[in-house]
Amino acid sequence: MRVTVCELTNDQAQLQVQWEALAEHVHAQRSELVLLPELPFYRWLATSRTVVPEEWARSVAAHDHWMARLAELGAATVVGTRAVLEDGERFNLGFVWDAGDGATGVHKKHYLPEEDGFWEASWYARGSGDFTPYTVQGTTIGFAICTEMWFLQHAREYAKQGVQLLACPRATPAGTVEKWVVGGRVAAVVSGAYCLSSNFSGQAGALGTWAGTGWIIEPEEGNVLGTTSPQAPFLTMDIDLAVADASKRTYPRYVSD
Repeated sequence: MRVTVCELTNDQAQLQVQWEALAEHVHAQRSELVLLPELPFYRWLATSRTVVPEEWARSVAAHDHWMARLAELGAATVVGTRAVLEDGERFNLGFVWDAGDGATGVHKKHYLPEEDGFWEASWYARGSGDFTPYTVQGTTIGFAICTEMWFLQHAREYAKQGVQLLACPRATPAGTVEKWVVGGRVAAVVSGAYCLSSNFSGQAGALGTWAGTGWIIEPEEGNVLGTTSPQAPFLTMDIDLAVADASKRTYPRYVSD
């Protein structure tokens, strides 16, 4: 399977140019699956503790607009998260899009930070805690949205459920890259799945600079197969899903609870 991870600007004025570059890359590389960052289509609202419902509504509208353009990427499957409003509640919703069925909401972010720059528990509601995998185009995907990656009991459960790709869309700042890559490697080993992550890059306002560093990590030993950078913001690689399937039968995945 041919997969693409990326780092994208969170500056809405620059997103159009980068989107066109991503689309060109995906077409040229014949990617089958593209992972986008967390809440990629509007400025990061959780830098402020003050919740402005009208701003969330604008984020929902922006995500609706860009979701209608996912076909421009030319990939069979696109994975990411989006801002939604359901029954008066705000959520960060993980989605899987394919050309046949459009976008399907799969998982609402459950573990929400509440600290400077990441006042997420203030901005949107906690999901139910349902970490059910989703299968699309014959590939079984599990979500671990940013902070959720650290709650490794779900990676363990994903291994039991045969997950082949662990999707980790992020919004993480510079200065924490090494910690996050280590976490991604552990999550890949525990889940026995390829761990894919995409993130923001560039200026992050009061947060300084976004970390970028999208990654593809293999499931057997947690080796990093590749990362993105400002000079190469898109990374496409061939991965063998049979390796993820086989890894479930090797240490430490086979060990009973």
